[in-house]
Amino acid sequence: MRVIRTVKEMKGVVRAFKRVGKSIGFVPTMGYLHEGHLSLVRAAKKENDLVVMSIFVNPIQFAPGEDFERYPRDEKRDFNLAEKEGVDIVFVPSVKEMYPRKNLTFVEVEEITQYLCGGKRPGHFKGVTTVVTKLFNIVMPDRAYFGKKDFQQFKVIKRMVEDLNMDVEVVGCPIVREKDGLALSSRNIYLTEKERESALALYKSLLLARKLIEEGETSAERIKEKMKEFILSFPHVKNVDYVEIVDQDSFKSVEYVKERDLIALAVFVGDARLIDNWVVGEEL
Repeated sequence: MRVIRTVKEMKGVVRAFKRVGKSIGFVPTMGYLHEGHLSLVRAAKKENDLVVMSIFVNPIQFAPGEDFERYPRDEKRDFNLAEKEGVDIVFVPSVKEMYPRKNLTFVEVEEITQYLCGGKRPGHFKGVTTVVTKLFNIVMPDRAYFGKKDFQQFKVIKRMVEDLNMDVEVVGCPIVREKDGLALSSRNIYLTEKERESALALYKSLLLARKLIEEGETSAERIKEKMKEFILSFPHVKNVDYVEIVDQDSFKSVEYVKERDLIALAVFVGDARLIDNWVVGEEL
């Protein structure tokens, strides 16, 4: 496995592979890898000649007071996991390498970023779409792989690529969960043992929503109310940031639930902000 730290070297290597007709699968990450990230690598390996992973904690997608400084980092651990999974190149730029001077240019997707995490974290998606555009320009992938735990992020990037005629296929991959249902996240490392138990509130509330829908409940408001009440019954839940049922393309709230609608939630358990979701009608 090759480790590359500069934009210039990464571009040079990519051009050499492109010249001999090799396809590139790209897995962008912020590191502290888990099985969710590794599942993206496996998907990329099946469909491409070369797999490139980036590890970069992107400062411009964090608001003041969020967890940029304490976001978990462990380069050696990440390299070991990536190499075992068969990643060919890990691109690990510094903040100075990615942003050598004050950034005056940004990429922003409108409308669908007003809701859910976009509404609660102003500027977050502007930072995400800007850094992903930069990474796409550097790595020049044929396909890029994103987990659907961050469902809104997946759809925002997909829309950006379509709107800007970017020559990359955006591939969404299923949520990976622990055996008890907790969605894998690098932020799970923040949880104490007791908080980890309370973190199951997210998954179990989605199971509750599915049960209510199967029993014939269609009112989005009633389902959301019952989910919130259930989540808040867990002892280490500090705050429900949002529980929403939305159209998965527009991200606007729906009044009555139907198949393909998205049930999404963000919850503070201890100091960790955790997200999860379920597309109605799909497996959970």
